[in-house]
Amino acid sequence: MDIRKATLHALADGLAKKEFSSRELCQAYLDRIDAEDGKIGAFLEIDREHMLQAADAADARRAAGRVLSACDGLPVAVKDNIAVKGERCSCASKLLEPVKSPYDATAITGLKARGFIPFGRLNMDEFAMGSSCENSAFRRTVNPLDPARVPGGSSGGSAACVAADFAPAALGSDTGGSIRQPAAFCGVVGVKPTYGRVSRYGLVAFASSLDQIGPLSHDVEDAGMILDAIAGVDRHDSTTLPAAVDSYAAAAVEGAKAGSLAGLRFGLPKEYFTSGMDASVAKIMDESIARVRALGGEIVDVSLPHTKYAVAVYYIIATAEASANLARFDGIRYGARKEGDGLVDTYYKSRGAGFGDEVKRRILLGTYVLSSGYYDAYYLRAQRVRTLIRKDFEEAFTRCDLLLTPVTPSVAFHFNEKNDPLQMYLSDIFTIALNLSGHCGISLPAGTDPESGMPIAAQIMAPALGEARMLRAAAAFMRK
Repeated sequence: MDIRKATLHALADGLAKKEFSSRELCQAYLDRIDAEDGKIGAFLEIDREHMLQAADAADARRAAGRVLSACDGLPVAVKDNIAVKGERCSCASKLLEPVKSPYDATAITGLKARGFIPFGRLNMDEFAMGSSCENSAFRRTVNPLDPARVPGGSSGGSAACVAADFAPAALGSDTGGSIRQPAAFCGVVGVKPTYGRVSRYGLVAFASSLDQIGPLSHDVEDAGMILDAIAGVDRHDSTTLPAAVDSYAAAAVEGAKAGSLAGLRFGLPKEYFTSGMDASVAKIMDESIARVRALGGEIVDVSLPHTKYAVAVYYIIATAEASANLARFDGIRYGARKEGDGLVDTYYKSRGAGFGDEVKRRILLGTYVLSSGYYDAYYLRAQRVRTLIRKDFEEAFTRCDLLLTPVTPSVAFHFNEKNDPLQMYLSDIFTIALNLSGHCGISLPAGTDPESGMPIAAQIMAPALGEARMLRAAAAFMRK
């Protein structure tokens, strides 16, 4: 077995059988990163010494018969907006470049409790604002399958890391598709959990009512293993849901073994099957529908009528929340500081030099829609339409168990192809509504574009807290 290309569950089995040690595994990934990441650009920083020390500790626990879980000693890479104690947490922004986190995010605490080794700082669009990973202040991340194309965003570094075999899995965050879209572009699995299923404590906030941490991995079972470790209620985050955590990895294993979708109704929202899709995406979706039927699933037509407003609603709510959340980054309390003539001038200079163009654009938009005279016309109205979008999903789930849709309207695009911000925003048209509704979804590799050779993904969506059902179905769908 080439351990650098193996799944998490295969690696866990190899560690249990003493086929290799955690140190050997971590060193193999570090060697590959050293050899290849200069061309890919997935990582911003790696504390190699700390990673290997954690691997040695895991090996010592295993030798003493005190393993924390079957995952003890497995490395997982981390997006640069998720706090890991003692490591930089810059959000790929010059403003936070000097900041090191004084604590672990709850998701990181969950990983460490099971013996996972969180490592590295993965590149991203600055403050998670982007769909291509072109907005990082520090470096460009390319798609490992075609370096002329973007890896997607904002979790572009996370998707590229897994696709390039730099780690068996990675954490990302999804505010409007930022896990699912890059997973689709790079041909890996990406899960956006139900809002409140995973704590946001330690995730640098972009849009607090939309953000969720989730896994990117090689297969569905691996995603379930990570979700098992990070899901649950958290006293540090009042928005987490006090519901029992299912065994998500077990659900995926069950689905893969069954290889059947019998008894499940898959809804096809007519608003997601539009003429704007590339022909290759439409073809793969037709094949995915046929596969669902062949596996015993029932196809039903549903409607999400307010989907047409989703992009507009998202870019009002998300920018408004970003404007409020990013107000704390002023160069005074922490972060990079540019001295000015007085306090206000210091604010101007610190934020002007520290924030990139896309971040400034969204702060300005958000400040505008929250301003006196415009709050009711834009923000309040957007929140009302958001309620209608959520009700559309709830109504659809009375007629079906799951939804099946595309993830993106096209394959990964070339760098500098979408210079118009509005054109870039529209690339998330099939992912944004799920964040507004708060339900869960998964991006699954479903086929390949014959012309470019790039992957195309299908998306399965489930009701709130329906991750187990979703992963069970996804694993059955992916079974070869």
